[in-house]
Amino acid sequence: MLANMVCSLIIHKRVKTTLPKARAVRSVAEKVVTLGKSGTIHDRRLAAARLHQELAVKILFDEIAPSQKERPGGYTRIIRLGGRKGTRQGDAGQWVILEFVDIAAISAGSGTAAATSDAKPADQKKAAEATPA
Repeated sequence: MLANMVCSLIIHKRVKTTLPKARAVRSVAEKVVTLGKSGTIHDRRLAAARLHQELAVKILFDEIAPSQKERPGGYTRIIRLGGRKGTRQGDAGQWVILEFVDIAAISAGSGTAAATSDAKPADQKKAAEATPA
């Protein structure tokens, strides 16, 4: 469960969960980001063994770890949700959001946004060339 939650955190940059789960996931996520900061093949293999998802390891080493290079630790934060949405109805479990601290820097540095913006003009150009013929 912890590996899946950490992979979800890496892929989506934030996760909504309960407080005890968030505290457990935070520990694993901090250690994996520390592995990603060094960037060696050995650390990549250790992260892959811990996470079990190639996509999460790729995002970790390509996007998240470079944006956290200067930070000595504390890569994640837990934000408690208040009010009626703050507790689960069945057992009154405390809902929280677990996210990366520099989420804006991580989102801005992702290569997916640049790839999609480059793909759109190329598709429009192909469509324009196909129409006259």
